[in-house]
Amino acid sequence: MKRIPSIDTVRGIVMVIMALDHIRDLIHIPSQTLDPTNLTTTTASIFMTRWVTHFCAPIFVFLAGMSAYLSSQKEGNHLFLIKRGLWLVLLEFTVITFGIWWDIHFNVFLFQVIAAIGLSFVLLGLFHRVSASVLGVVGVAIMVFHGAFALILFAEGSVLRTVLTPIFSVTALPLPSSKTLIMGYPLIPWLGIMMAGYGAGSYFKKPAQERKLIFLKLGGVALAAFVVLRFTNILLDPQPWSVQKDSLLTFLSFINVTKYPPSLLYDLMTLGTMFLLLYCFENAENALSRFFTTYGKVPMFYYLLHWYIVHLTMFAILFAQGFGVKDFEFGFSFGRPKAANGLPLWGVYLVWIGVVGALYPLCRWFGRYKKANTHKTWLRYI
Repeated sequence: MKRIPSIDTVRGIVMVIMALDHIRDLIHIPSQTLDPTNLTTTTASIFMTRWVTHFCAPIFVFLAGMSAYLSSQKEGNHLFLIKRGLWLVLLEFTVITFGIWWDIHFNVFLFQVIAAIGLSFVLLGLFHRVSASVLGVVGVAIMVFHGAFALILFAEGSVLRTVLTPIFSVTALPLPSSKTLIMGYPLIPWLGIMMAGYGAGSYFKKPAQERKLIFLKLGGVALAAFVVLRFTNILLDPQPWSVQKDSLLTFLSFINVTKYPPSLLYDLMTLGTMFLLLYCFENAENALSRFFTTYGKVPMFYYLLHWYIVHLTMFAILFAQGFGVKDFEFGFSFGRPKAANGLPLWGVYLVWIGVVGALYPLCRWFGRYKKANTHKTWLRYI
């Protein structure tokens, strides 16, 4: 499959931003106790540091759907899509789970974006005989209506509630041996985004100028719809906005939409921005686009590596602050001690710049290696 530079560039942008959120989680001093989007306790700088990373997962998933469509143009590719999907789920619950929690006992399993993409790939592979346009329409319908699940009144303990809740809503499920599975990215809402991206992949069959205009229109309409619908405060997001003590906090309340699971307003805000980025980077060839494309060409390599680099950096900071291995608390704490630890927000940004910078030559090397060794099948899975 010929790579689409604009997809790689936009994917690279959100991957760079994504690292900021994970570094904040692992290194920021108050991240263990402070909800960064709680306007009664947070600050504008902490809020925006978290808010800007809201764009990462939906754009990453949507672009994965686009890429799956482009890849599907090859005969028999649905089998590869299924195998790649299962591989991603395996990675999520092994290499990635350890990278996140650093817990050799694997007490917490997190079903998050990689597993959601993986299972969505499997389903797209199984639905390969369904046209992309139909799948795209179904995906948009899921994005619009999945939030209605929360309004359904199931009987307490009913089979339907037990089965459906984990695939529609964020849920913690107990496992044997006192382990826990957290459904952080319930499948159905994210499948909708993936299917919508799959349907939109056909835009890349159109001439560049025509699809640029399509992306501009879609981005503008989505963001305008977000502003209008959000302003009305109708029940399209579990978090209504409200007037705060000053105009800045009121604005933050307005853009503070729900990610877990993604609401329609969240999708409009993030994916509308994505379409404008695709418009801006279509046929772009400059130092900025090349920088981000370096990361976007090797997304799984970057994703796997960044967790381990960030976690090792966190341990180095803890040792420098006088903590020892005996102080580390694993499980939900990422290994961070109970006592105050970590860096202030400016330190988080310095570490972010350092980590992203360290990953650049590695990603450039691996991208060149993949391009020079396309005959090696295993490289298609990383």
